[in-house]
Amino acid sequence: MEFDRPVPLMLRVLHLLRLFIAKIGRFFFVLFNSNEPKRIPPINCDILREPAVTVARKIRRKEITSVEVLEACIRRINDINSALNCFVESRFEEAHKEARAADALIRAGTHSAEQLELEKPFLGVPFTTKDSIGVKGLHQTAGVVLRRDYICEEDADAIKLLRAKGAVIIGTTNVPEACMWWETHNHIYGRTNNPYDTRRMVGGSSGGEGALQGAAGSVFGIGSDIGGSIRMPAYFNGIFGHKPSRNIVSNSGQHPIPKTEYINSFLGVGPMVRHAVDLKPILEIISGENSHKLNLNQPVDVAKCKVFYQINSKAPLTDPVDKDIVKAMHKVLEYLQEKHSIRSEEKEIPLLRKSLAIWFANMKSNETFGSLIMKDNTVFGTLKEIVKNIFGCSGNTLIALFTALFDFGGVQYESDRYKHYQKLRDELENTFTKMLGDDGVFLYPTHPTPALYHNEPVLRSMNFAYTAIINCLGFPATTVPLGLSCDGLPIGIQVIANHNNDRLCLAFAEELEKGFGGWIEPHTSTKERKD
Repeated sequence: MEFDRPVPLMLRVLHLLRLFIAKIGRFFFVLFNSNEPKRIPPINCDILREPAVTVARKIRRKEITSVEVLEACIRRINDINSALNCFVESRFEEAHKEARAADALIRAGTHSAEQLELEKPFLGVPFTTKDSIGVKGLHQTAGVVLRRDYICEEDADAIKLLRAKGAVIIGTTNVPEACMWWETHNHIYGRTNNPYDTRRMVGGSSGGEGALQGAAGSVFGIGSDIGGSIRMPAYFNGIFGHKPSRNIVSNSGQHPIPKTEYINSFLGVGPMVRHAVDLKPILEIISGENSHKLNLNQPVDVAKCKVFYQINSKAPLTDPVDKDIVKAMHKVLEYLQEKHSIRSEEKEIPLLRKSLAIWFANMKSNETFGSLIMKDNTVFGTLKEIVKNIFGCSGNTLIALFTALFDFGGVQYESDRYKHYQKLRDELENTFTKMLGDDGVFLYPTHPTPALYHNEPVLRSMNFAYTAIINCLGFPATTVPLGLSCDGLPIGIQVIANHNNDRLCLAFAEELEKGFGGWIEPHTSTKERKD
């Protein structure tokens, strides 16, 4: 079989050359970033440290008001946003009206706390979402200058479902241009910084949401993921993020929206939270009519689950997995062995070496990436924009322009090579489906390194292979934080299960949070964190 063949010599040489360039680059990035990061203030309101389900319960029981929680979020956003640049547009005035209405409903006493929990489980709870997910009355730019004046006329389906259950949307967060890069930066709102070290990136495309949640700026968040866009920002910012099983949560109301049902199945809307206990109730709401397919309320006995793991994908042009992440993975395996007598089985799945080739080929369609960000979507037009960018005159980011340029090459849509990679995708999905069954999970790195310095992903651009392949296969996956690296940056892994077995991912997320502490509040400086 093709995947059993050795990696071609030229590709091995390119891989070694890229690793060498990345290592040299890291030296200069460290040198350039020798200054202290910006400080963010400590959290000064305990309610922002609480799970969303706890906040909701306290609001229902009149222990705290929705208005008080909203104002705590607004203060926190104002405190951190100058340093992080993660929050891009507010609807604070409308949110205040909705919070007051929630408090009035509770005071009226026409519904018991039990009724409210059943009918409006997140009544009065403030939340945020990324700029590319539609919120009525707010801009929906997706970081594209051509869309800077676009105002959304209605809520995306996921937002609509949450608001129907009482949640209060308070604003939107930053994304990379057209949501197709894993550092959050665009020419409308600028670059977003990591709350654990502002010299570092936050991931993408739900990067602004990841940073806001990591810094406790709202009670919970909603992101979307087509190649790791929930899981990577969750990982880099030390929170939990869940990409649901394919075709479970509606993608309606996002921009850009995939033009084919096939690619649409790779995209998933999901929760981004500081506490694992919030994942399930949020997922149940945003799944809408499909929630019954997930059997989320079916109990999971972690001790009776099979656990498989792989530490390195061995995909060409990706970095080896950082030693701190390897150590964290082994600690997880030891914990499961000691607490639940689970003997985890190490796997080496050969087709994971082709993760990038499979994802890139399967993402092809008749629509080119350039058409999302430029009026002149030709090779010449793209090259012209690249030249303009060098002189600071382009509305597009350089990485988006190169992405548009590369889109003219590679595997062509509906070609024989395209169909070949579709077959490889199907074969890999089959391998996982048989391995996982209805009681198995696969532990896998979310990313091979902790958060990089700003712009450094250009030298390590293929590291998203660990998340992207899971989108192609349609499996649910949850990023779980596992503490901090030796540099004080969040690290973790992703837990993957079979189709519609999201509850297994969520159960393991809750179990590992108990064992490893979950989200760690960002400290105010790198020095204090090390001390």
